[in-house]
Amino acid sequence: MTTRMLTGGAAVLALMPAIAAAQCDDGERVVNFSHVTAANGHPKGEMAAALAERVNEAMDGTLCMEVFPNSTLFDDDKVLEAMMLGDVQLAAPDVGKFDAYSQALQVFNLPFLFASTEAVQRFTEGEAGQDLLMAMEDSGIIGLAYVYNGLRQFSAGQPLIEPTDAEGLKFRVTTSDVTEAMIDELGAQPQALAFSEVYGALQTGVVDGQENTWSNIYTQKFYEVQDGITETNHQFLTYLMVTSQDFLDSLDEGTREEFLSLVDEVSDEYNARANEINAEARQAIIDAGGTVRELDDAQRQAWVDAMTPVWDQFEEAIGSDVIEAAQAANEG
Repeated sequence: MTTRMLTGGAAVLALMPAIAAAQCDDGERVVNFSHVTAANGHPKGEMAAALAERVNEAMDGTLCMEVFPNSTLFDDDKVLEAMMLGDVQLAAPDVGKFDAYSQALQVFNLPFLFASTEAVQRFTEGEAGQDLLMAMEDSGIIGLAYVYNGLRQFSAGQPLIEPTDAEGLKFRVTTSDVTEAMIDELGAQPQALAFSEVYGALQTGVVDGQENTWSNIYTQKFYEVQDGITETNHQFLTYLMVTSQDFLDSLDEGTREEFLSLVDEVSDEYNARANEINAEARQAIIDAGGTVRELDDAQRQAWVDAMTPVWDQFEEAIGSDVIEAAQAANEG
């Protein structure tokens, strides 16, 4: 069996301008959007900037949105509490951050469940996916839209070809019970860390590896402190844009409807660009001298066999009906 290694020289990923903060006028309701990713070259970062631009243009005098990327306001471990306290009005964490509120959202973290962005879109736009937007309503958290990133890849300080290569290594994970169980299945050690801490942890050896999308790996420069990235495509990273019921209730009906319409419009536009952004990031890693390892069919199947046993552990908590709906989305 062979594994393709892709490397290259230096290049720069084309980046879009992004808004960090707006100048809000007296009388405008300020809407703070806090997230942890880069403002440019990242599906969520670019979507947040575009949403702020659209809201500030269309709703001038009523709402004024300010965006705080790269954990400059709150990280994803604290942002939900801040949102419930009214310090933040919008957040879009990885669905793994909602474990304490809904296990059903962990469907997105089941390894090798979704085959493509198109399958995720069919699921999120279907009945089961739309129902999940309101899975945390009893806690006062309202899902507004799914924000796509892309398929996740593994990296470490040593080559990862077979799943046994991960045995004994420490991997940074988000706070997701499913992802922690998945790493356990590899005979490795999961270690939950805030996104902003990952680069330093990889650089200093606090953890040996991580698993993330191309856009995250590139914009956070994880590839600089790793031996290479193995293209496993093992999970689809989905963010959920959320707000509080209190914030929505504080808006008059017309303002609320216009705001929610803009959220739908902009998230749809940028979800359609997620694959392109990640493809650009993948190539940028190669152009910067990073190593990308492509698995052959047999090698990838070994990763599937090693990690999919976690499905049985979480079927009851997630709901077999939700998992079945996700599987059906792969079939179009």
